[in-house]
Amino acid sequence: MSTARGTLPEMSVETDSSVPRPPPGQDVLPCSDGEPMETQRHVTQMMMLNQTLADAWTDRQDFFVAGDMFVYFSELQTRGEKFRGPDLFVVLDVEKKERKSWVAWEEGGRLPDVVIELLSDSTAHVDRGEKMRIYSRIWRTGEYVLYDPFTHELEGYALDPRRGGYVPIAKDARGDVPIVQMGLALGVRPGAVHEQPGPWLRWIRPDGEVLPTGRELAERERENAQRERENAERERENAERMRVRAEEAERRLAELEAKPR
Repeated sequence: MSTARGTLPEMSVETDSSVPRPPPGQDVLPCSDGEPMETQRHVTQMMMLNQTLADAWTDRQDFFVAGDMFVYFSELQTRGEKFRGPDLFVVLDVEKKERKSWVAWEEGGRLPDVVIELLSDSTAHVDRGEKMRIYSRIWRTGEYVLYDPFTHELEGYALDPRRGGYVPIAKDARGDVPIVQMGLALGVRPGAVHEQPGPWLRWIRPDGEVLPTGRELAERERENAQRERENAERERENAERMRVRAEEAERRLAELEAKPR
């Protein structure tokens, strides 16, 4: 099986009396370790990235995005190996449906194409060490992004297939990290989310606009509705002025015609 684009290398399956034993699936495997994310800011950041992408791509049926979800990529994990899933990951060209966990052997060996880890003092060494090695050498994840929600440090890495490791992604003119596979970028932008002050890591469209949150979209719709009301009021006022002028012109014309010659 190819290891390109986040696919799983061939795995041996244990046998019992020469009868293949299928590995367990998502209905059997644990889907949570009960450990919360570092802080509320980490939770808000993860949920916002997840939801804004899902909302923006609501008409697409060929991707899966999840946050703080287990990813099973080897049978060793099912036998007690400790490995927490990414803070956020995206898999492209797969069926869009609900999943309890991402289980590679239930997905044709597919693994995440894009991974985002939210750094903290207690996890940064793992995100830059063990996880980076797993994502590059085993998962073959094409793009890997690290972001600290408190310091706003942003790093992006792309897989170098020849070296089997990651190389830094050059930021664009706006200082954003291009995510080529998705046709988007990730960048730090000001603004509050759920009353928590920014800045925040956001998905950025090619035109430089962020993928909006539900609240931002509702506010944008309210502003558009207000502009439409204001435009309608201006048009009404203009029409009223034109009506008054027309009536005044008709009155003057009538007065002129009424004068004796």
